[in-house]
Amino acid sequence: MSKYIFVTGGVVSGLGKGITAASLGRLLKARGLKVAAQKLDPYINVDPGTMSPYQHGEVYVTEDGAETDLDLGHYERFIDEDLNRYSNLTTGKVYWNVLNKERRGEYLGSTVQVIPHITNEIKEFVYSVGKKTNADIVITEIGGTIGDIESQPFIEAARQISLEVGRENCLFIHVTLVPYLQGSGEHKTKPTQHSVKELQGMGIHPSLVVLRCNEPLEPSIFQKIAMFCNVKPDCVIENRTLPNIYEAPLMLEDSHFSQVVCRELGICAPAPNLSDWEELVRKSGSRVKKHVTIGLVGKYVALHDAYLSVAEALRHAGFFHNAQIAIRWIDSESLISENSCGMLAKLDGILVPGGFGVRGIEGMIQAAKYAREHAIPYLGICLGMQIAVIEFARNVAGLADANSGEFDEDCLHKVIDFMPGQSEEIDKGGTLRLGAYPCNILPGTMMARCYGTFRISERHRHRYEFNNNYRKKLAEAGLVLSGLSPDESLVETVELDNHPFYVGVQYHPEFKSRPNRPHPLFVGFIEAALKRKTAADD
Repeated sequence: MSKYIFVTGGVVSGLGKGITAASLGRLLKARGLKVAAQKLDPYINVDPGTMSPYQHGEVYVTEDGAETDLDLGHYERFIDEDLNRYSNLTTGKVYWNVLNKERRGEYLGSTVQVIPHITNEIKEFVYSVGKKTNADIVITEIGGTIGDIESQPFIEAARQISLEVGRENCLFIHVTLVPYLQGSGEHKTKPTQHSVKELQGMGIHPSLVVLRCNEPLEPSIFQKIAMFCNVKPDCVIENRTLPNIYEAPLMLEDSHFSQVVCRELGICAPAPNLSDWEELVRKSGSRVKKHVTIGLVGKYVALHDAYLSVAEALRHAGFFHNAQIAIRWIDSESLISENSCGMLAKLDGILVPGGFGVRGIEGMIQAAKYAREHAIPYLGICLGMQIAVIEFARNVAGLADANSGEFDEDCLHKVIDFMPGQSEEIDKGGTLRLGAYPCNILPGTMMARCYGTFRISERHRHRYEFNNNYRKKLAEAGLVLSGLSPDESLVETVELDNHPFYVGVQYHPEFKSRPNRPHPLFVGFIEAALKRKTAADD
């Protein structure tokens, strides 16, 4: 039977519960245990697919096409396990499922209530991930902050699970803030005490308390929290703010984090083998001498979490090349032909990521044009590929008004559009091409050189496609259609010959990049950027 760990947060949001959960997953996996992770989100949206990136950050897509919280990206990157639709649950999805069951008569006329029907739905979901994966340990992060009205059903479900499986098979980890007051020059434990008390009032007694802080804590803090929060002294763990999130597992293990967890769950497991992770952290350290600057040209750059996986994938490639990646965040709305040289000329590479809607599109087209004309390495992801196609059609193939049907329904040349069988009369939620799809790569292309194979599978999240009516026209003008779906009905990747690196992909490669196993496209992109920088320095 799987054992269950619940990670909750108190005092304030944004404490790093996801990083704590992901780090623990990495440590337990390094001990030879099979780990699964999931996130319970209290918001009423069915999933984050229709939420603004400014509010929620990026939407992370799993292999099976679930649109999920960005914390699942941390789980996959740290634990290096592919997650699935059982890895993210929202209040909206819970009520959706319960109401559909009620309409079908599955409750046999019972009055539907929060307890037991809502909590049972949550429990079934938590149990399902263990059954689906045969995991030794299921780590479940409960979103929000203790005391929030929205998260109460999830807390109650977790309490019930601890009774059903037994406390020896269930562990609660509470992450809290220990603020430092400059005026008095001391850390304060009272917020943690109040948060734990609130959690205890809901029937949950945390076994471990993880303290988020910016500066090292003095020993008396651990003793005080252990006493007032009724936990063992070595179950109070420091989680200090670090410049590199990938140092977190090593820092937490310095406090014997996974050892304590295994002890409390009655698990006998070997010491963690963290040699590969230690090497990763060493590569990303201050001794790195190579540096490149990548311009990320997007419409949501005001919130960097909107492109979290892209930024991490760039850093992973930097680890591989022993290079420091500086990301210059460029708002595509501010980019016009008159200032493109000043904003883009000193970049070593240009990346245009995914997105939806017409805002900022012309700035992205300027970026793609500048990269093409000035031999700057270019990587276009999803929308970034479509931008590359539009720019090439306008300025090379002679289709001056080329555009996407998403941005201009009346334009003459929709080089990006709905494909046959698609309809504009659709809801926005859950209608995208989602999840993993195969792709065949054309030999002799940059794609083939990066991947080292001719058959790949990548995760998608988009609605519009390359318009097949323009394949011949654009190919004759020099656009290389380097990746096609197995039945050749869809163009998945494009690129240019006689360019250091100019690649657009319809999918999202960033979702499959790992810190110790970077994605080959990002590795190739950063390699080209390093060559450009070296040539410029010489």
